[in-house]
Amino acid sequence: MNEVIHSLVQKQKNYFYSGDTKSIAFRVKQLEKLKAAIKERENDIIDAVWRDLNKSQHEAFISEIGLLYSEIKDMIKNVDHWATPRKEKTPLSHTGSKSVVYKEPYGVTLIIAPWNYPFQLAIAPLIGAIGAGNTAIIKPSEMTPYTSSVIRELISSTFDEEFIAVVEGDAETAKDLLDENVDYIFFTGSVKVGKKVMEAAAKHLTPVTLELGGKSPAIVMKDANVKLAAKRIVWGKFINAGQTCVAPDYILVHESNRRKLIKYLVQYIKKYYGDAVKRRQFPQIVNEWHVDRLVELIEEDKVYYGGSYGREERFVEPTIMIDVTYDDKVMAEEIFGPILPVVTFENDYDVIDLVRKRPNPLALYLFTQSQKNEQMVLDHIAFGGGCVNDTLMHLMTPYMPFGGVGESGMGAYHGKHSFDTFTHEKSVLKQTTKFDLPLRYSKSKRTLNTLRKMWE
Repeated sequence: MNEVIHSLVQKQKNYFYSGDTKSIAFRVKQLEKLKAAIKERENDIIDAVWRDLNKSQHEAFISEIGLLYSEIKDMIKNVDHWATPRKEKTPLSHTGSKSVVYKEPYGVTLIIAPWNYPFQLAIAPLIGAIGAGNTAIIKPSEMTPYTSSVIRELISSTFDEEFIAVVEGDAETAKDLLDENVDYIFFTGSVKVGKKVMEAAAKHLTPVTLELGGKSPAIVMKDANVKLAAKRIVWGKFINAGQTCVAPDYILVHESNRRKLIKYLVQYIKKYYGDAVKRRQFPQIVNEWHVDRLVELIEEDKVYYGGSYGREERFVEPTIMIDVTYDDKVMAEEIFGPILPVVTFENDYDVIDLVRKRPNPLALYLFTQSQKNEQMVLDHIAFGGGCVNDTLMHLMTPYMPFGGVGESGMGAYHGKHSFDTFTHEKSVLKQTTKFDLPLRYSKSKRTLNTLRKMWE
């Protein structure tokens, strides 16, 4: 047992038991402190993300910081309402009683963050944990050390560690944290590691949220606005060099639109990323191992555009692959990089079977101008969330839940759903003492008939 981590968990448990975190005024104050701390260190955060992943200032603000301001604002505005006990109906058989659901924090929460959006995906769940009245321990990714350091400094200078703390380290540190009997685990990362997290949580029967990934398709139907589809797919795919859990992983395009779509894909890649690629200002792959992994997925004879890379520079060029089949290596697992395979289909209903060949995706993007096609896909394919005629934008709102289904994850967050994720709903029945109905005590046939009438 790691004694330092064990001591930290016990310290947070004791602080949670003090009751301080349950006050709505306390929660709002801490959220305001968090927002002020992020604002004060905006430049440091942007610089750290640039050092780790070569993200531009514009991309870093949009993908790492701006969303958090929106989340904090929404939480502060609504937390009082969300935390209010909820009265529920009481059945006739419970005459004289009142039914109330109390919104209760879990206690000590563990947030394990990934490296692809290292600041945003560490802090976004923290907003929910604070808003719901918990304490929190954050484990940033060791693969993005500069951002991890900024998170540690920001949290330690803003909060006491008995309330919010950061524990840095590698996979062994994460294992030590998971060995502890915390009250809730929020994990963002790969399916492979997510299974290990769930296995560890099972030892203590700890509830979990798993934000994972999968092969998220972009489906371009025969009736789609192909030019606009290409523009939005290029933006959604190549932001952060494709290292986004909800990036379009591959394209399914009707064969009649294939040539036109590929032409526009290349056009927009050159327009938005051409100069950045030339100057090596395109976001970097997180490490050399991942560069090697991505290069192995590229089949030269199927590369239509791109394909170049630099291992030491951690650079992989935006790449389009055509004539791809489901047997190709690039279709075997989530790509998580700037490689975009294009697969064609002939009939509209083919897309259902093609997507179902893989586990439920975290996201799905459908490009169509037909209500019939839209309904067909939404009715027959299970996925975490997605967009019609766009990419990624569904996760940039605090008003809709974001999460996976099946192998792409379990649980959801953002806005009220973040509050709900870190909240246990405690049902309490308040019974009257003014009278006592005899129905539950009597075993007569008449009593049974009365109960049957009440319940049926």
